[in-house]
Amino acid sequence: MSSDDPSVSEGRAAVSVRDLKKKYRLFASPSERLKEALHPLRKQFHREFWALNGVTFDVPIGQTLGILGANGSGKSTLLQIIAGILRPTSGSLRVDGKVAALIELGTGFNPEFTGRDNALLNGSILGISPNDMLTRLPEIEAFADIGAFFDQPVKTYSSGMFVRLAFAVAINVDADILIVDEALAVGDAKFKNKCYERFTSLQKRGKTIIVVTHDVSMVANHCDRAIVLDHGVGVFDGAPATAIDRYFELLYPSRGAVENAPVSRAAVSAEIADETKTVIAEERPTATFWNSKIRSDQCRLHGSYNPHEVRYGNGKAEIIDYLLLSSDGRDEQTFFPDASVRLLVKVAVARDVSKFIAGFALKSIDGVGVYGTNTGSALLDHPISVRAGDVEFFEFGFRPNLMPGDYFLDLGIAEDDGTTPGSVIEVRRSLCHIVVLPRGRTSFSGLVDLSLHFVHHRLGDALAGLAEQA
Repeated sequence: MSSDDPSVSEGRAAVSVRDLKKKYRLFASPSERLKEALHPLRKQFHREFWALNGVTFDVPIGQTLGILGANGSGKSTLLQIIAGILRPTSGSLRVDGKVAALIELGTGFNPEFTGRDNALLNGSILGISPNDMLTRLPEIEAFADIGAFFDQPVKTYSSGMFVRLAFAVAINVDADILIVDEALAVGDAKFKNKCYERFTSLQKRGKTIIVVTHDVSMVANHCDRAIVLDHGVGVFDGAPATAIDRYFELLYPSRGAVENAPVSRAAVSAEIADETKTVIAEERPTATFWNSKIRSDQCRLHGSYNPHEVRYGNGKAEIIDYLLLSSDGRDEQTFFPDASVRLLVKVAVARDVSKFIAGFALKSIDGVGVYGTNTGSALLDHPISVRAGDVEFFEFGFRPNLMPGDYFLDLGIAEDDGTTPGSVIEVRRSLCHIVVLPRGRTSFSGLVDLSLHFVHHRLGDALAGLAEQA
């Protein structure tokens, strides 16, 4: 597993993993385990399962590393080895510093002890003196914010209170390395926000953080680097945005990178010429879009097309073309922030869908979501019905009031089955690349221009205005 992050090889590593492997023996039943233990010829009744199979990477001091992967890919096993809970079958691990881990609910906690007692116990496990922990208890209690339950046995806690206590302890024992395994998934919005703010504080203090999560926005927003695991093997190590796309390729292997390999424009143009002889060459992108007889994928024809898109879905319909039109009707890739953009999407329907949803999302170059919407949210007050064999057209209009720079558009279609966001019919992640151009000096920071209105009210002027109104 190669790394795209040059900092990995620079300086001292907080965590160094070399060819790490972890094997489990799996038995079909308890009796099979007993048979193997008692068999005079040591006959094997188990099968081997390699939860990790040769994982190698370094985590530099002060870096926040995200680990992505489908269930069963070895993520939690890897964290448990780093935290010292499990021993590897082979390979080497070096950890430079004190580790605080939020691996799973209950780890390191005695259910009969109170929250206060468990905080003291965890501190002693990490080598912190009782007197030192006593000075930290007020901050732990305040951060956990579980009220009188802090002095109640943790066996009476809800999962949310358990996470609050565990996180409060982990971030207040002054560890060098913080390990988090999906522990924030059960927290409420306010607690998550508080945790993310503390994440930022720990990062500024140079702490090393390793996070396992299925929340790709967490990786995009808070990680410096990400690793993707697949069946115990590291398959990617590098930029979070690229890691997220690689993760989705693994989750939805039916539509992979091979299918979406770049095709020459000459080949696409030849295909179009065979399907329609009446299109004028310079008008081709727009004219072919509206031609319902052209049902093959035309997305790669556009200058804004990203050949590294990730595509997946169940095949009930396909997104086969799109247009990014400027106010003068031209298919463009670059826009000024105040431009009026028309995003048109063309869909070929293979099977009937009674409650059809179409949408798009805009994200920054590093994968941070900027905006997203769909027809199943608040755009329509009635469901869309589509029939097999039809070609459907959808249009979204918006203004890219954003910080000048590079952005990517995701297009998606789904079926409303009562869940959120519905059953995915097709998603084309990072399908097209657009550029927002500067128009003069940029007067804000961040991603989105809120069209700020500012007034400096002087007290004397304000009083005079009130007097005139009176």
